[in-house]
Amino acid sequence: MNSEQFNRMMLGAGSGTVAGADSGILPNLSRRGFIKVASGAAGGLVLGLSMGAPGEAQAQSAGPPPRPFAPGAFVRIAPDGKITLISKNPEIGQGIKTGFGVILAEELDASWSDVTVEQAEVNRAVYGSQIAGGSMSIPRAWDELRYAGAGARAMLVAAAANQWGVPASDLTTSESRVIHAASGRTASYGSLATAAAALPVPDIGSIRLKTRKEYKLIGKRFTGVDNAALVRGQPLFALDVQLPGMKYASIAKCPSVGGKAKSFNAEEIKKLPGILDAFIVEGTPPVTDVMKTGVLPGVAIIGKSTWAVFSARKALKIEWDTRTASKDSWTDFVKQAKALASNAQGEVVVKTKGDVDKALSPDNTDTKIKTVEAFYQFGFVSHAQLEPQNTVAWFKDGSVELWAPMQLPDPALVAAAADVPADRVKLNQMRVGGGFGRRLMNDFVCEAAYLSRRVEGPVQVVWTREDDMRHDAYRVGGFMGYRAGLDTQGKLSAFDAHMVSFKDTASGKVSKGGGISPNEFPADYVDDYRASQSLMPLSTPTVWWRAPGACTMAWVQQSFLHEVAVAAGRDHVEFLLELFGRGAGKGTPPAGGLDAARAIGVIKLAAEKAGWGKPLLKGHHLGVAFYFSHLGHIAEVAEVSVDASKKVTVHRVTVAADVGPVINLSAAENQCEGSVVDAIGTMTLEVTIEDGAAQQTNFDRYPLPRMAISPQVDVHFVQSEHSPTGLGEPVFPPVVPAICNAIYAATGHRIRTLPVTQEGFRLG
Repeated sequence: MNSEQFNRMMLGAGSGTVAGADSGILPNLSRRGFIKVASGAAGGLVLGLSMGAPGEAQAQSAGPPPRPFAPGAFVRIAPDGKITLISKNPEIGQGIKTGFGVILAEELDASWSDVTVEQAEVNRAVYGSQIAGGSMSIPRAWDELRYAGAGARAMLVAAAANQWGVPASDLTTSESRVIHAASGRTASYGSLATAAAALPVPDIGSIRLKTRKEYKLIGKRFTGVDNAALVRGQPLFALDVQLPGMKYASIAKCPSVGGKAKSFNAEEIKKLPGILDAFIVEGTPPVTDVMKTGVLPGVAIIGKSTWAVFSARKALKIEWDTRTASKDSWTDFVKQAKALASNAQGEVVVKTKGDVDKALSPDNTDTKIKTVEAFYQFGFVSHAQLEPQNTVAWFKDGSVELWAPMQLPDPALVAAAADVPADRVKLNQMRVGGGFGRRLMNDFVCEAAYLSRRVEGPVQVVWTREDDMRHDAYRVGGFMGYRAGLDTQGKLSAFDAHMVSFKDTASGKVSKGGGISPNEFPADYVDDYRASQSLMPLSTPTVWWRAPGACTMAWVQQSFLHEVAVAAGRDHVEFLLELFGRGAGKGTPPAGGLDAARAIGVIKLAAEKAGWGKPLLKGHHLGVAFYFSHLGHIAEVAEVSVDASKKVTVHRVTVAADVGPVINLSAAENQCEGSVVDAIGTMTLEVTIEDGAAQQTNFDRYPLPRMAISPQVDVHFVQSEHSPTGLGEPVFPPVVPAICNAIYAATGHRIRTLPVTQEGFRLG
């Protein structure tokens, strides 16, 4: 699945809609479906919003909403003036808990000092899909949260108007107060909350959202709402959960995917200090081929402490049955890929227009002056989130309750492992210590649910780092063969992309994050274009990884386009601007698609801020790249030097981002900086699979980036009028090609293999 397909899945998976008030398009919602309020025993206003997906929204006008609203879903105002705002999506370090609070508080016109933001309960009936993935939390919730906040504000204003006997249109709001300027009267939200809760729900058409000029909070800097608790070590994570009589567990799984345990030294293990039980786990099948939701076979150990369990694992002597285990070999894949790439066209043509073969034929000298060809390869990488997989589960009275760091909290994906109906599963969303797509899979949650049936009382399952590395669902590796034609003016005239990727052995589907999109750039910018692919069977699990598809497609594509620009003897920035200029002003860009004008804007901004074309320090060189993914238009310029030993130092990365209005400037800059450092780190990382098993099992052989390689990161945002998107992913893809293009400028060596260590380079 490529970036574009992943975005569609994210947009369609839940209850939100990207079409926003800015576009003049609103869901067709009944008043009942829009807002419900209730007055609690202590008084006050409790308010929330229920917005269905497009199909659901139409159904609402004819009857009850498909997702009944639970009072207090998003906004609670107490008589003492305390305002509690609810963040429905998982917080995985992307700052969404704070960002959602800012959006709600902005439309509510609340003072930020009055606000507390709480994590929502996992409740699909109330919140719809509560997924955190694809950088889609902000675009999917943007309208939903704005209308919730604005609806609460309208009801508070109506309550004040009734009390004072004045038209609501004469009133304004500011800093958690309703104001009547003519008389000088003001009333706090707390004093109006109980009266507001008793009023009729306003019609959605009467709710006025703020204009951009009226924003008081959005676009400013806010520290994370959990920061104080984090630095004080307060319990926010599943690893912090402590329950009476809790036991601890871990499952040792076969290094080769698909292997099973035949036998192990059970009696010896059970006699070890602190060990309560040990047994073979047969495993369970996944309930969906989209997410890993089953339990892998292995040997489970139950003990009185994590230390006792991990110590016992070191004494395990397991006889594995590997007859059905994976035999995947990266060495063999490289050989196969090179053979497949020898054919210009892949086995499956994804998109074609014009006549690429004719345009690139040596005999076609009338329309081109040069053909450029290249072959790239990139390896598998691990998600390598720092918090190990872990979950606490407690099975009792035919139900199971779990505390877990999930990106996709869904009882239906866990129920089968516990052998209970989905309505007998309660999930508690804990703060996530890094996800990057890995925790969209709930296999570790399923393990805890499965073991809880065997353990009396609560049980905490914790993976070792080796478990995380060996049983990750990796970013898929791949290969790309390119051919391009230049016309007599040195302009790109024909483009041929042949991707060699993978398909899942069991399902036959393209591996997640693999394959090529039919609309991959520059499909719409040249007359002769072809995208094709060849797929090799793969048993190793893969899944979405930060900026899925885009994280590797950007590198091969933007590196190759630099090759083409060099072959044409043209400045790379000028080359990109001319290429995108072919699409600018030619009709309305597709909804959620690449906008040539926005691309040109960020390329110019990044080049200007980085000093493109101006003198640099001796030995410093620049490289540029642009990529569109996850609704974000991002251009980046890397300033690099390379010494005689091929040590690469990235001095500065300039980021120009057009992602609509920035909600929290502090978090936005943080995401950009984190993406840059993460991307630089991956340039020397690779997981090699041999005989179905990962060869890198800990950070000694898979060293994450350290502070020494962190460059200066300058971030510049285009505060466009488009609806906002997330920032956890779109900044990542252009980083590596910008650096590699700068390395070429410094050395004349074109890097076509990741990790760069394969070509003798290292990061300094």
